[in-house]
Amino acid sequence: MAQKAKEKNTTAKKSGKAKSENTVKNPNEQPEKKSLEKDSPIDEQHTDQVEETGSVLTTHKDSVIHCLTIIGQIEGHYILPQQNKTTKYEHVIPLLVSIEEDERIDGLLILINTVGGDVEAGLAIAEVISGMKKPTVSIVLGGGHSIGIPLAVAADKSFIAPSASMTVHPVRTTGLTLGVPQTFEYFQRMQDRITTFVAENSEISKERYNELVLNTGELVMDIGTILEGEEAVSEGLIDEVGTVSDAIDCLYTMIKRSKARKKRGR
Repeated sequence: MAQKAKEKNTTAKKSGKAKSENTVKNPNEQPEKKSLEKDSPIDEQHTDQVEETGSVLTTHKDSVIHCLTIIGQIEGHYILPQQNKTTKYEHVIPLLVSIEEDERIDGLLILINTVGGDVEAGLAIAEVISGMKKPTVSIVLGGGHSIGIPLAVAADKSFIAPSASMTVHPVRTTGLTLGVPQTFEYFQRMQDRITTFVAENSEISKERYNELVLNTGELVMDIGTILEGEEAVSEGLIDEVGTVSDAIDCLYTMIKRSKARKKRGR
């Protein structure tokens, strides 16, 4: 009896193996996670890094740059809804510190497409970028609105795509709390902090920036100003209109000059 059961199991295994061998696979069917070729310029580690942090390292000749994306809303002290695309300051700030301290990284490229977000979180990120010793270049793609403006001007050199835009407007909140004098003063002081930072890190004056902030003749339901590529440059907010390639070339040039200065200083 036991012998018959054993023979039956053996027959079943052989039958299953034969069935598996005779199965025709769909040539178009992809595995769950397709591994990249060994000679691919982007390996799996870099792909995972992009998915997790929105950043990646790139190498050109003897220079290494870190590419960081700032997208969606800048998330601050409060967690935004899950469906919102966000840039979390508690992730970005430690990353910026590690970039500054990593001797293998020569420069930072910042790709910006943000609607704005938490003012203090955005300013904190901008302050870290502006204080970095390594060469930094930013480029606004799509939009660099609201608190995205300080983030764009914080870099050593700033670019904006021809089709991109930037919205300059006052610090705001929902509800009627601005009717309270203390709250109004708080928001005014916060606006002054933004204006001062932007003026110190770009070619626009405080007076002109405030004029753009308080403009009542452009937005239908709000006050402020929308600046497109060339307009942002002519106002002195952004240094140049250009492409990602222009920004990358500029960064590599800055890195080359930085290395030359270090050699002369030795």
